[in-house]
Amino acid sequence: MTPQVAAAVLLAAVTHACWNALAHRITDKLVGFTLIAGGGVVIGLAMVPFAAFPAAAAWPYLGASAVIHLAYYLLLMKSFRLGDFGQAYPIARGTAPLVVTVLAAVFAHEVPDGWAAAGIALSCAGLTGVALWGLRGSRPNWAAIGAALATGLSIAAYTVVDGLGVRASGSSLGYIAWLMVVEGWTIPAYALYVRRGELLPALRPFAAVGLLGAALSVTAYGLVLWAQTRAELAPIAALRESSVKPCSCGNNFASQRAA
Repeated sequence: MTPQVAAAVLLAAVTHACWNALAHRITDKLVGFTLIAGGGVVIGLAMVPFAAFPAAAAWPYLGASAVIHLAYYLLLMKSFRLGDFGQAYPIARGTAPLVVTVLAAVFAHEVPDGWAAAGIALSCAGLTGVALWGLRGSRPNWAAIGAALATGLSIAAYTVVDGLGVRASGSSLGYIAWLMVVEGWTIPAYALYVRRGELLPALRPFAAVGLLGAALSVTAYGLVLWAQTRAELAPIAALRESSVKPCSCGNNFASQRAA
């Protein structure tokens, strides 16, 4: 991983933390994810005319990624409903790099060397520590932990699928644009089905925050996709999760103030 790629992934981590902080200002998680996913569709459509069309080999990955992202959003919302964010989020994000390491070895034939493996292990150990710190003084909520682990598996799955897809696409910009278009409509469609006539009034108060979160989300993941065309998947996944600590601490601080 070159310094340029590492800097891009760290910038993605900061941007990821920022959009998560904005998302957690919206107490209704379905409303928040609807705005962010729907905003991603708008941004993707705006990018399409300026980006190369992904190669045919990338489209099966785009389709698979859309399905996995839907599962990820639903599992993440379930994790938030079942347990404290400070516990669920580090577990979900900390699980992913280890699973990515295994999947990347199987499907991309990328086996990290000693230093990279040590870095991945250190990152995951740190995230596990954050999760354990959140559990101190309380009984574990096993339902929430199970949902968080399932969320982590979905993160690992879309990370590898998108890593292989963006490499096959021939254009990281084209891939992120079409990924937003292909997968971004699923949560708004689900929200329309679940909420029906109640959705639009619920969206209006948070529209600006949600759309800003969408722009940051697209930027963060676009940087990660670009990095995946230039370095191995597992180290990128581990470095990206440096966003977890500020996300978790920021939300816990907000929860304490609200309490």
